[in-house]
Amino acid sequence: MPIRQITIVGTGLIGGSLGCDRAPVLERARAKGAIDEGHVLASDAVRGSQVIVLATPVGGIIELIERLGAALPPRTLLTDVGSTKGEVLNQAKKVFGKNVGRRFLAGHPMAGKEQAGVEYAVPDLFQGAAWFFTPVPGQNLHEGLSGEFIEWVEKIGARIASLDAEAHDELCAWISHLPQLISTALAAVLVDEYGENAPLLDAGGRALREMTRISASPYSMWRDVALTNKASIQKALHKMELRLAHIRENLDTRELAMEFERAHHLRKISQQSSSPRDKAPDKVTEKVTEKVTEKEKRKP
Repeated sequence: MPIRQITIVGTGLIGGSLGCDRAPVLERARAKGAIDEGHVLASDAVRGSQVIVLATPVGGIIELIERLGAALPPRTLLTDVGSTKGEVLNQAKKVFGKNVGRRFLAGHPMAGKEQAGVEYAVPDLFQGAAWFFTPVPGQNLHEGLSGEFIEWVEKIGARIASLDAEAHDELCAWISHLPQLISTALAAVLVDEYGENAPLLDAGGRALREMTRISASPYSMWRDVALTNKASIQKALHKMELRLAHIRENLDTRELAMEFERAHHLRKISQQSSSPRDKAPDKVTEKVTEKVTEKEKRKP
């Protein structure tokens, strides 16, 4: 059955399209032109849809899978845009059982902003962004409605990559969750050090503004990320703490220069590719898969 209608549950930054949400949010979405039709009740919004996209914070996604999943027609595809995938997939497996590979498609577009809400939705949000999918074992991503939905995702400019849920959550702890918490910690310690009214961003220049930009991100979203990816985030934070301690202890030694040299490799890797925005997701997932495979081999 071809896709004729997609319902997006949660009309925030990511889900600023046809969807359901609270009445005031829907009014703002209509005023912006982000939706043509809106519903307060998810059960009304999903009627007649071949694909339903859950675009709420992760906790809401897990709740909606349970609430909507069992009542959906068997040919309806449920997918999500949550920032963590392990617990989302666990819930989908509970609800859909052995049919989870046909009924649910776990996804995560790397296209967030520090601002939340439909007011900040833009038509080119996904242009050039990585969109991760985390299939269950044996799931064919390019079959049926899943394949058609992925084609739609590619048409809006996203770059597709797939990896398993555990590898996804570990990767995102490093490339998304850790940067957010570093930015949050830096902004918070500056407020502690200089007070709430000090115009530090005006004095600090572009470096400080860039480092603290995402500290404006809403806690309501990041709370669920922290709760559902706690172990991976803790591991990344611990390694970051050790690295900062190493730098602190070596401000007057050659070790500091070596840290700068090591850091410069991050940019060099991207610059070596002639079209990094086209190649990056698959290259990253290849490296992550290699890392997970090596870890499995080391298990007793």
